[in-house]
Amino acid sequence: MDRAPAHAPGRPGAASADPAEVLSRLLGGRSGLGAAPPRADPGPAGMGARTGAHTSRTHTSRTHTSRTRTGGTRTEGTRTGSGIVIPPLYCPDAVRDDPALADAVNEELVRWADDVGIYAGRLDMLRSCHFGRLMMLAHPDCDDPGRLLAAARCGLSEWAVDDHWADDGEDADPRLIGLRTALAHAVVDPVRLPPRHERQFEDRVAAEPVLRAFRSALNHLAEFASPTQVTRLRYQLAVMFVGYNHEAEWRTSARRPPVWEYLLHRYENGFFPCMGLTDPVGGYEVPAHEFADARVRRTYMYAGVATCLLNDLYSMAREDPDDTSLPRLIAAEEHCSLQEAVNRTAAVHDEVMHAVEAESAALAALGSPALGRFLEGIWNWMGGAKEWHATSPRYHGPPSGGTP
Repeated sequence: MDRAPAHAPGRPGAASADPAEVLSRLLGGRSGLGAAPPRADPGPAGMGARTGAHTSRTHTSRTHTSRTRTGGTRTEGTRTGSGIVIPPLYCPDAVRDDPALADAVNEELVRWADDVGIYAGRLDMLRSCHFGRLMMLAHPDCDDPGRLLAAARCGLSEWAVDDHWADDGEDADPRLIGLRTALAHAVVDPVRLPPRHERQFEDRVAAEPVLRAFRSALNHLAEFASPTQVTRLRYQLAVMFVGYNHEAEWRTSARRPPVWEYLLHRYENGFFPCMGLTDPVGGYEVPAHEFADARVRRTYMYAGVATCLLNDLYSMAREDPDDTSLPRLIAAEEHCSLQEAVNRTAAVHDEVMHAVEAESAALAALGSPALGRFLEGIWNWMGGAKEWHATSPRYHGPPSGGTP
């Protein structure tokens, strides 16, 4: 198979890490949160050998060109509205900024939200949050508004679960999360019911905007993504629904989870569904055996955890003091000030980011060009998410129960 050099142009590099040590860790066993158990045979069924021919799905909306990576950069410290200072974070910068493309995607996204009925009465606030800008920043290898809109619809459907059912919705009730996420899963991975019962289910879907949004979003995505890529998203959404039920238990029992449990939870409910669309939005497909490889998955999932921690830091200014986040849990568990807990959360974020950077370089050396491009795309996604979190009104301004 084709092998890329460990620091191939355009792929995440890790100049401070010993490539041999990183590669040994990847091949040898457990490393960090969520690490897979040791594997006796690291090769044939995963990277390093192909199991049959693979036909790439390609799209030429934007020519993919190599860029030399110099690693992440540190953001400047950020003072929140509550006086808490977010320390500089180790994270890549956004690769591009195309306001016209962002605006075009955002307007179509708000129009679609109005059509399916999510964020009713909050569309102006939704527009100001500029999820279209997030998609433009997070997918710099795509200039196609249709593909960016497909990802934006999926992402907004996921956020709607939080904003309608979990946090800010008029009918938010943690006791109903189990039922609602079960219905959502039945829409995301369509069920087949006997005809006489099908109508009752469809009536329920028609009456619930979040369910309508998921159905519409998955149908739109299927215009651009392969069946395998859509199935990947269905799986990750199922895990996300488990996460919402996990969080609902904290709320109904008034239980504060320990830090380790919260970090585990962030593997369930994070940015993975959005990040996993990196290759269909870019117009290519990572070979299934590479995407499913335990080494790829644990690095990709670790990247998602890092973005969740960044989200925890930037969302503090607008969240209720009783909300569950890593800084607040660290402050309670380690008996330190909230500022010190923020500093420790930032340190955990940076530790994870350095691991992702180094492991991505090693995986790019082992894998196909498509995998290298995907890992670069994940790195770019994190850079775009950082820029969006730093600038979106969703995370800046006074707290509001109506925030989309």
